Amino acid sequence: MKKEKNFLLFEILSTVFILILGTVLHFTFAFSNNNPIVGIFSAVNESTWEHLKLLFFPMLITIIIGFFVKNKSINYVCNKTKGLIIALSFIIVFFYTYTGVIGTNYAFLDISSFFIATLLGQIYAYIKNKSNCPCNISFLVILFLLLFSFIFFTFFPPHIGLFKDPVTNLYGIN
Repeated sequence: MKKEKNFLLFEILSTVFILILGTVLHFTFAFSNNNPIVGIFSAVNESTWEHLKLLFFPMLITIIIGFFVKNKSINYVCNKTKGLIIALSFIIVFFYTYTGVIGTNYAFLDISSFFIATLLGQIYAYIKNKSNCPCNISFLVILFLLLFSFIFFTFFPPHIGLFKDPVTNLYGIN
């Protein structure tokens, strides 16, 4: 019972950490005078893709910490990666759905979607990990592919809407 309470506490603190660090990462690139190293894990522009970093990197940190400190199980990493994919997908689907219907975006809704996505991903992973749901190691590969993609596309983004900065109409780091 104590182990379960500790695990729940860890996941709650992880969620708070993700929300705080994700918010801070929105500004760190500008605060660093556009340092490309900082740009790897911070939003370098206002594109949807760059805003996904605000969720990905804090969640990745909590996955790594949770693996070494709390669980040391590939199932843990797998279920957390599934939660991360759910969270990232929610942000994309929510953003493009509501802006498609309304015709514009609102910062309040964008920020709210970040908070909701974080909660959805964390709750999903917690439930799956609590139930000892078996998981496929391929999700570890997916996690590394996501990490590579976030780094690579910072510098070499495809010229599609997901990567386009709506403010400058540019792509990637400038």
